[in-house]
Amino acid sequence: MFKSFISHSRFSLLAHFILWFLIVSQLLRIGFFIWQYDEVSWNIINLFRTLLTGLFFDIGTITFVSLTAIIYYVLMPNRWIGSWADKILVWFFTALTIFILVFTFFAELTFWDEFRTRFNFIAVDYLIYTHEVVSNIEESYPLPLLIGGVLLITAAVLLAFYKTNAFTHTFTHHASLKSRLAVLGTAAVLAFFYGSFITNYQAEWSSNRYNSEISKSGIYSFFAAFRNNQMKYNEFYTSIENDKAFALIKGKLSDPNSKYSNNGYSIHRTITDSMPSEEKKNVVFILVESLSGSFLKEFGNEENITPFMDSLAQKSVFFENLYATGTRTVRGMEAVTLCIPPTPGQSIVKRPENDNLFTVCSVFKQRNYDCNFFYGGDGYFDNMNAYFGGNGFTIYDRGRGSVLSDKIKTTRNNINDSEVTFENAWGICDEDIFNKMLKVADVQYKNNQPFFNFIMTTSNHRPYTYPSGKIDIPSGKSREGAVKYTDFALRELFEKAKTKPWFKNTVFVIIADHCASSAGKDEIDVKNYHIPAFIVNLPEANNQKIQKQCSQIDLWPTLFSMFHWNYESDFFGKNVLDPKFEERALLGTYRKLVLMKKDRVMILSDQKKQASYTWNKEDNSLKPLRMDKSFLEETISWYQTADYLFTNKLLK
Repeated sequence: MFKSFISHSRFSLLAHFILWFLIVSQLLRIGFFIWQYDEVSWNIINLFRTLLTGLFFDIGTITFVSLTAIIYYVLMPNRWIGSWADKILVWFFTALTIFILVFTFFAELTFWDEFRTRFNFIAVDYLIYTHEVVSNIEESYPLPLLIGGVLLITAAVLLAFYKTNAFTHTFTHHASLKSRLAVLGTAAVLAFFYGSFITNYQAEWSSNRYNSEISKSGIYSFFAAFRNNQMKYNEFYTSIENDKAFALIKGKLSDPNSKYSNNGYSIHRTITDSMPSEEKKNVVFILVESLSGSFLKEFGNEENITPFMDSLAQKSVFFENLYATGTRTVRGMEAVTLCIPPTPGQSIVKRPENDNLFTVCSVFKQRNYDCNFFYGGDGYFDNMNAYFGGNGFTIYDRGRGSVLSDKIKTTRNNINDSEVTFENAWGICDEDIFNKMLKVADVQYKNNQPFFNFIMTTSNHRPYTYPSGKIDIPSGKSREGAVKYTDFALRELFEKAKTKPWFKNTVFVIIADHCASSAGKDEIDVKNYHIPAFIVNLPEANNQKIQKQCSQIDLWPTLFSMFHWNYESDFFGKNVLDPKFEERALLGTYRKLVLMKKDRVMILSDQKKQASYTWNKEDNSLKPLRMDKSFLEETISWYQTADYLFTNKLLK
């Protein structure tokens, strides 16, 4: 019967199409297995479970992909089968669908190369910012060759269907009422079953993250992420009573220098320094794209690609054991502006109602600083302009226009073509954005205006292109070249800044937004959250290497304490230099929320799951650990309170 359905029926082409998709999807899955051969579990049971789970999700995917075609085949009257209209519609939409799927298979390969995961919320975000993404693809890959290859494969598949008479049978066989109802009923039942009872999370059966990711279907994962891009903490994660959570966090944040404003669900407090100062040092803050700690010689790298930053580590306040809160730029921005643990789902930078929050800018504004955000691309990307503009920053970017919106009353300054020497898909090179900041700082100094200038770099990002002749690695060849160019640009910035009259009174803060890669075989790849951070140009007596384990959210509270400032705070971060500082790091993905204390790691997952591990720093492995209730409740409290404060607009 099945053979007849494939070779001698109105549904012959549909059957060939479904079978082709299932075979190619499994071949892609096997390809990913071979790609990660040294990190996947090759246990025979795990191997077959990965492939069978993948087949299960592929069936769901092709059911939804084929649904429109199934309805067409079922409803088309027999007297019109084989007509010119029928042939044109079937040929065109079959070819178009195959082209899209082949292109998607190629896209999955490039996405895996970058993120070591099937499509997720990042792919959903990239769908919104088509200019940057398409430009990045054009500059990173031979697009004409890629499109040509997709067209060639599409033609080959259509030819194979033609040679097996799939088109002929589809256009010459009538469909009985029984066969129509059977096909439509099967599709309807499968669509209802997958749509109502199956979630993408069910593919995550293995403790080896790679096996779970390979088990997924990329298209199915994409639409699952599209539906679940924002996650309410209490609906998805284990929670405790708010009274208990806030009491626990207030205890963690309290110290002799802090006084809470009220006893409710708030962490707002006044920080009072024992030797308060009104000194106003300028601050240049540089958030460096994808600067993994592993790139620095200071942390064991032998390629000598960060000579300038390695030299800074010897003459600055250098954080040796600091961890990023997330895996994307917007997470880093969230951490360094709000000093808050990563909330589940989208970063606050991209959420609605994220304006007029209490940020680092608020502290500077209270002291009459001029606050500016510099970005070498169009700040529309990732909602950066709306976020920074809505929270008190003046914008400098490559977009067009002077006012962001009627709601956000801030100035948006365009970086002119005359100020640009090199530009790629993501924006102008690091030298150019630094030079723009220097120009603005000169004006601020001339106007006797203390400044806080926030720079987001872009050069250390695929396609890894930068001005030629600057370093000894050709542009566009490798991540290592992009890192070395960023290091070169930082050296140039300091050389130029040292000639400025405002340099002596200016502190430079350099930190990564996240690591270059964050994927590993375990639930959380801890090593790939380790990033460097520097505070440069404070009095020499302050220079030191801080070995305490800490987080991005601790950077500003530490610097404000070194300034001896009194200030209001809604920050979850603390002063790392406090002798009573309790070492810990908060990190996660958009679904995993993690508290790490020394080598103990607690992971909260959606579906109200949790797991406890010990982390072996030597081989970057996680070993299961017996659940500790107090550790679990502390982990819950950090994230539950952060989510509560933002959701209930208590960070305004």
